[in-house]
Amino acid sequence: MEQRRVDLNCDLGESFGAYTIGLDSQVMPHITSANIACGWHGGDPLVMERTVRLAKESGVAVGAHPGYPDLMGFGRRSMSLTPDEARTYVKYQVGALWAFARSAGVSIQHVKLHGALYNQAAADPALARSVCRGIQEVDSSLIVLTLAGSCMLKTAREMGLRTASEVFADRAYQADGSLVSRRLEGAVIQDEEAAVQRAVRMVTEGRVTAITGEDISICADSICVHGDNAKALALVRAIRAALEERQVEVTCLEELV
Repeated sequence: MEQRRVDLNCDLGESFGAYTIGLDSQVMPHITSANIACGWHGGDPLVMERTVRLAKESGVAVGAHPGYPDLMGFGRRSMSLTPDEARTYVKYQVGALWAFARSAGVSIQHVKLHGALYNQAAADPALARSVCRGIQEVDSSLIVLTLAGSCMLKTAREMGLRTASEVFADRAYQADGSLVSRRLEGAVIQDEEAAVQRAVRMVTEGRVTAITGEDISICADSICVHGDNAKALALVRAIRAALEERQVEVTCLEELV
């Protein structure tokens, strides 16, 4: 059987000030790409610098993880932005992480939006265009990592950006391929074994079972495990082991797209 390849990513660097979120140092060695918070929904300058250095030490590709300016709500509350606000908000945050990456002697591989900004851009063509324009103005070679089958993915491709389709091991899907709102029961997959099985199936079969019970098609270039998930370490370990057991190579996005 032909060997498949996939990226394994995690949202990291989301601690700030006196508050610790996630198990960054433990998770980092088991992933291939890190989405590092840029200070608006989580993270701060010290955390950004430390997380970039940790990624470098672990041989993990660095990605910017910009979100809404919503530290209190962890970037998960929706906002209404003008096109210029959306463009410059993303530009500002990617630029901030770029400075820390440059000083550490590494480059930024990709950009993945966070939380409400991620979900809104996945469904709103105008917002997606503004966000993609902000990314282009920083570096048009950056990979846009976004929801498989989404409006954001289509828009980024139309604008000539490199793209990667992301799937979630620990989130439930609607029948249209969108993520189930965190406000609804069952939105987050709590069962570790179920999450691992879903991840493997999305990669090897290109299918996932929606919360409605329907099987839907899905493209998996990269699997995400949320860093703030209490089971993040166990999940990344188990998913990677299960994939490698099935001869699926786990590698960074630069090797895939």
